[in-house]
Amino acid sequence: MNPVIRSYEPTDLDELLDVWMSASEVAHPFLSPEFLSQERENIATIYLPNAETWVYEVDGTVVGFLALLGNEVGGIFVAPTHQKRGIGRQLMDHAVSLRGNLELEVFVDNSIGRGFYQRYGFVSLEQKPHPPSGHPILRLRYAPPAPA
Repeated sequence: MNPVIRSYEPTDLDELLDVWMSASEVAHPFLSPEFLSQERENIATIYLPNAETWVYEVDGTVVGFLALLGNEVGGIFVAPTHQKRGIGRQLMDHAVSLRGNLELEVFVDNSIGRGFYQRYGFVSLEQKPHPPSGHPILRLRYAPPAPA
């Protein structure tokens, strides 16, 4: 196994979308197939062209990714077959090394994501509606510990 975090390349698109869809089906079973289909299209045409995206690759295959918009984590997803192996933490550590303080939004009903962010050290700022899906979201913030 030869893992690497590297910059996203357009040739990664299909693998990235497969990771996103498989992880979304596990973490977001409450979202409609129509919403997920539209988001899949939005990722390719709107989000990725405007984000700084990092992929986690194992033996030449993309198994996770993290997209940044400034200090905003626009998304972090790991293929279900590769979860619970520290990949999400490594991607988040990479984002913290690049940006320091981070913010993101997560669906209230996404217990997998909320648990990950809580263990990482994110704190809740507010809860608000997410009009496109009709589900509530939480706004979270992470500030790295001050050096000792």
